[in-house]
Amino acid sequence: MATHAVIKYHIPVFWDEEFKTLEYVQEPFNDPAAVNLWFEQGYSDKLTGELCDMRRRLPAWANKFVKIYAAQGWKDIGLAFYRMSTGTVMPVHQDTYKRYVKLFDLEGQEHSIRRALVFPEAWKSGHYLEVNGQAFVNWKAGDTIEWTYDTPHAAANLGLEDRYSLQITGHV
Repeated sequence: MATHAVIKYHIPVFWDEEFKTLEYVQEPFNDPAAVNLWFEQGYSDKLTGELCDMRRRLPAWANKFVKIYAAQGWKDIGLAFYRMSTGTVMPVHQDTYKRYVKLFDLEGQEHSIRRALVFPEAWKSGHYLEVNGQAFVNWKAGDTIEWTYDTPHAAANLGLEDRYSLQITGHV
């Protein structure tokens, strides 16, 4: 049984705005049943956002995040920058980590997976995050929300500017 642990903390800003110029690509959510349910519930086709993960060029400073989390005991740390344009919604869901579990042979050990979401810039009107039923807005650059592997969460951009985040995945 999951505890859905959620913690909030701040990482002092050491990065620049290079995250805005990365090569983002649209990838479908890897749970087709959830996507079908969202469509049945009335969500539009502007689901999820665009990713730039470790399969593409990341800023030179990105590796500092790996070092920060490795120092906390995280293993097999992966980074993915995430961009949501105006009108993009990611309904409440639990991440499946399918690629991560397969890559690091964690079948049956999913409970050890952690996710941290770092906001690389300050909150803008219309940007939203919800984790385990708790809403997060008005964040500052460097504010971070961390949760256990199966914690339900949602995100949306109802504002007029892109919403950026950095997803950090590891296991303990």
